[in-house]
Amino acid sequence: MSSLVETWRWFGPNDPVSLSDIRQAGAKGVVSALHHVPHGEVWSLEEIRERKLIIEQAGLKWMVVESVPVHEAIKTRGAECEKYLENYRTSLRNLAACGLRLVCYNFMPVLDWTRTDLGITLPNGAKALYFDWRDLAAFDMFVLKRQGAEQDYRPEVLRQVEARYANMNEARRTELSDIILMGVPTEKGISLEQLQSSIDRYAVIGKEGLRDNWAYFMKAIGPVCEEEGITMTMHPDDPPYAILGLPRIVSHIEDLEYLVQAVPESYNSICFCTGSLGAGPFNDLPAMLDRIGERVEFVHLRNVRKDEMGNFYESDHLDGDVNMVQVMDKLLQLTSRRKSPLPFRPDHGHQMLDDLHKTTNPGYSAIGRLKGLGELRGLIAGLATH
Repeated sequence: MSSLVETWRWFGPNDPVSLSDIRQAGAKGVVSALHHVPHGEVWSLEEIRERKLIIEQAGLKWMVVESVPVHEAIKTRGAECEKYLENYRTSLRNLAACGLRLVCYNFMPVLDWTRTDLGITLPNGAKALYFDWRDLAAFDMFVLKRQGAEQDYRPEVLRQVEARYANMNEARRTELSDIILMGVPTEKGISLEQLQSSIDRYAVIGKEGLRDNWAYFMKAIGPVCEEEGITMTMHPDDPPYAILGLPRIVSHIEDLEYLVQAVPESYNSICFCTGSLGAGPFNDLPAMLDRIGERVEFVHLRNVRKDEMGNFYESDHLDGDVNMVQVMDKLLQLTSRRKSPLPFRPDHGHQMLDDLHKTTNPGYSAIGRLKGLGELRGLIAGLATH
């Protein structure tokens, strides 16, 4: 009988949360990546070994690589696709040579996870990440000025978007643009011009084309994964919608089932993120685990609370729209049938207590994640003795 094993995301030596903090939190392993290496460039043996040594000297283990970014030339099957595929294969070989064989990645076009506010204040004074469709539409229609953007929003959003934008001062408009264009907080964002150019390119590719390009990518790296014993875990879209005219391919249960059927080999697996999938009211997470749980090799646990318009904020780990008790029960059932532990990490936490006075990576302050981990530990213990 195997088990769930705790991990903690660490963004590297510049992360405000130290490895000492992580060890004090009681996590068994670290989830990390070489965020300073430009997308598409080879991760060298020297860089990987250096990061691994730093983690091990702190008394921890580098358990999951999150993420090895997939270059846009691969996602679009552009002119330099084969060059970046070869770079990716080399990076995977180098990771395997260092004993790292579990890789998380995503195939979201251009942008990574998207929010419209990085710190709304909750009634208790803590701060949370927030996504508001009216703010996204305001950016889309009045900043990006995407042609036909209004067709992608519900009537109740469109009725409010003009007033929403008009009531924003210049500082808020700039902040909103910076947040949406940011991508991963530790990496370089993009410009409005680059975003529009990508939107034009993906309008031709569409969802089916993006699916085909993903399958091409997976089959291109498949031989290396099988030779080196590497498992690739696909992270869902966050939020689980096509946004800003960009297609997305990992938002619904049908998407997940397509992935495991299109590339049935065992190196192709799923990172089950309860926050990303939970932001879609159409997703029944316990039922999803019943259907694709055997292909899950990594888990992100967080919760969200949505309103009638579909706006959502990241809530306490056990207090949101995701039934975390049922999800955890399903995960424990899955681990009982596994030969190896299933790593999970407490995803995004609230900025709270002393962390309110610190500069932290959005969603990744220490105390909020520690609170979430404590709640999840209690849930695991309670279900294990039930």
